[in-house]
Amino acid sequence: MTPIYLIGYMGAGKTTVGRLLAERLGWHFVDLDDAFREIHGLSTADYIRQYGIDDFRRKEKYVLEDVADMAPFDNIVYATGGGYPCYEDNMECMNELGTSIYIRWRPEHLAKRLMLTDLSERPVLQGRTEEELLSFIAPQLEAREPYYCQAHHIIDAPGFIPEADEQIAEQICLLMKSKTR
Repeated sequence: MTPIYLIGYMGAGKTTVGRLLAERLGWHFVDLDDAFREIHGLSTADYIRQYGIDDFRRKEKYVLEDVADMAPFDNIVYATGGGYPCYEDNMECMNELGTSIYIRWRPEHLAKRLMLTDLSERPVLQGRTEEELLSFIAPQLEAREPYYCQAHHIIDAPGFIPEADEQIAEQICLLMKSKTR
């Protein structure tokens, strides 16, 4: 099987869903933010703080390629950064290399999910209230939607419920198993 690339906005659950999915499929899991840290010696948040978002986007482009070159197998679930599909030819590359899956959430649910995280790890969101998050997320998500919708598959999140990530992982698992039949 070719690799799976999970895409979507910050807080969509790409890492959590990716781990669950990899476990259910018996595959490997790679979080590209973790790979970035290993390659560049800084977390994505620290790198952005130190060098800026534009330099980060240029470096981020090559992380997937570096990781893919090192991986001797195809059975990998990748969790990408939220902006990764929207720069360079990243979306096209993921679609050529494997199966891309967009985890789609409504902006208000993303804001609620993000409020449950450590916003200091997300420099562009740090210090914002839930209302400010929603005002930031909605237009950015709308701008990214044309890129995200180029994914091979779109999974609509079930809403702001505790078991959302498990339900999404199960949907993707069933989708992938149906493709192998």
